[in-house]
Amino acid sequence: MNIVHAIILGAVQGLTEFLPVSSSGHLVLLQKIFGISEPGMIFGVMVHVGTLLAVFVVLWRDIWAVLRRLIQPLTGFLIIATIPAVISALVLRKPIEHAFETGQFLGFSFLITSALLCAAELLSRRSGRNLKQAGEMNWRDALAVGVLQALALIPGVSRSGATITGALSRRLNRDFAARFSFLLSIPAILGALALHLWEMANGGIGAEDVGGSVGAAAVIAGTASAAIVGFFAVRFMLKIIREKSLFAFAVYTAVLGILVLVDQFGTHLVF
Repeated sequence: MNIVHAIILGAVQGLTEFLPVSSSGHLVLLQKIFGISEPGMIFGVMVHVGTLLAVFVVLWRDIWAVLRRLIQPLTGFLIIATIPAVISALVLRKPIEHAFETGQFLGFSFLITSALLCAAELLSRRSGRNLKQAGEMNWRDALAVGVLQALALIPGVSRSGATITGALSRRLNRDFAARFSFLLSIPAILGALALHLWEMANGGIGAEDVGGSVGAAAVIAGTASAAIVGFFAVRFMLKIIREKSLFAFAVYTAVLGILVLVDQFGTHLVF
């Protein structure tokens, strides 16, 4: 993989990690389109570091409020919402890895994302103004968000779309739903980083899987691209969720899902 490909993949990771369109699904799709082999674990780890930096910069006040007083309800809710994804990742690791390698469920997964976004909007409008504020959240709300986040382990199902849908289904207000979703990305990304680093340290993967075909310059370029694009993506999505509808993203993922299915079962131009 060359630097241009690294910048493109990093930008796609930074953009789609926070837009409700599935970063994993887009990366799998782009790798198929460009004929890029798995870029290697180091590259994957570092572009996630880039998106993590973006969250820290944009939401530093929210993060500092948690770190300043760790023993508080929000910390517990973040832990509760993380647990279902952790359990699912450990139990279903092999099928998930297979889905990433083959992309065979990608078309259906994009359609699931579209359905989730439509549900989020409909549930939000149905709730009207009778919405919960941050201080009214409870453990059931956190668990509902966490269960839907676990669904997003499948490439093509958007993590942010799933978690925002979970929050809105529990009548949390849109601004807090978005902020909770992005805060929840921190343990999710840190967990993935910890797992990759543990595997690298313990020799659980081959050298070719660690480095892939990516040089140091490409890794740096991809990381910077993910961080910069991710910064603007987080700010953009906070504004969109507060003020606009998610239906446009639902239409995009529906069209993308249909196109992928047409290729998978008909044209075979990419799959």
